[in-house]
Amino acid sequence: MRFRRAARVVVLDGTGRVLVVRGHDRDQPERSWWFTVGGGIDEGETDVKAAVRELHEETGIVLSEADLQGPVLTRSAVFHFLRESCRQDEVFFLARVDGVGGTPDQEGWTETERELLDELRWLTAEELRAETREVYPESLADLVEVWSAGWDGQVVHLGDSYE
Repeated sequence: MRFRRAARVVVLDGTGRVLVVRGHDRDQPERSWWFTVGGGIDEGETDVKAAVRELHEETGIVLSEADLQGPVLTRSAVFHFLRESCRQDEVFFLARVDGVGGTPDQEGWTETERELLDELRWLTAEELRAETREVYPESLADLVEVWSAGWDGQVVHLGDSYE
């Protein structure tokens, strides 16, 4: 089974909305799901450097390592993607942007991301709960509500999930 480590960022705007990505698998184009910004950690790269890099590449948002809080969450997931089973250990950071989140920039998307990522959108916790598509991590709406009021310094460990 393929293994990789990933850094993800829960980006909240001043109204408490979270920036999420909707994507699909080319083998199942009829199925799509929402997830947080982020991706693989490169060889020799720290978790926080990867989070800052992925945030910029996927959204155009430029933040420094000092702008991130956390890690706030860890998760291990086993999923099937591009005809391959993969185990991914994820570390999540929290970032805040002032005001109402603007239109994210997709200029940094790779060719594969352009093919498999459908959109970026700011959603409230209520909108996440009402979403008919899958949302990862599944508890994201609850976490967004809690973190909108501030992070208490505790790292949430979600454990293993199978998607």
